[in-house]
Amino acid sequence: MQARFFCPAPGLRAGLSFYNFSVDSLRDLGRTLLVLGALLIAAGAFLYFNGKLPFRLGRLPGDIVHRGEHSTIYFPVATCLLLSVALSLLLWLWNHFHR
Repeated sequence: MQARFFCPAPGLRAGLSFYNFSVDSLRDLGRTLLVLGALLIAAGAFLYFNGKLPFRLGRLPGDIVHRGEHSTIYFPVATCLLLSVALSLLLWLWNHFHR
């Protein structure tokens, strides 16, 4: 038997309700928030220590820089390729182990 809660909005009774959360969905939400927090910490640490790394992300060989008289055009080709490969590998690993 399902518990019923008073809901002042009549449209919510027929559709979704804010009171029907299961423990599993809250656990999944908590896990997702922990993973996102860990990713933010890792990205922040990488940006903080970027100057001390042996390579400078954004200043790799293969990045195009054109300095004109009054302007500079910068396009990080090698950095974009490196980030694309790294993110593709991470997402592939996530998909492989998440099944």
